[in-house]
Amino acid sequence: MSEVCPMCGLVKELCVCETIAKESQKILVYVERKKFNKNYTIVEGIDEKEIDLKDLAKKLKSELACGGTIKDEKIELQGEHKQKTKKILIEYGFAPSSVEVR
Repeated sequence: MSEVCPMCGLVKELCVCETIAKESQKILVYVERKKFNKNYTIVEGIDEKEIDLKDLAKKLKSELACGGTIKDEKIELQGEHKQKTKKILIEYGFAPSSVEVR
């Protein structure tokens, strides 16, 4: 027997909770200069309760071929990848209007 999602009440295979969560997020992508004049691309505004930050960070690091981490509910990627990050987030189902690049 299949598991039922506690949020929407649908079977896990048909669950739409994550899709709805992706459309309602307000994501901010910007570059911050850290230690030793290194640039980091910061992705913030993603709700950790609705979307798996660890999995998303892993996908972003793989696509961008860079290192990174999760700190204080923000994804930090090594290097300057603002436009590429926005493109990848849109490909993963986030609404283009909800991803803002500074």
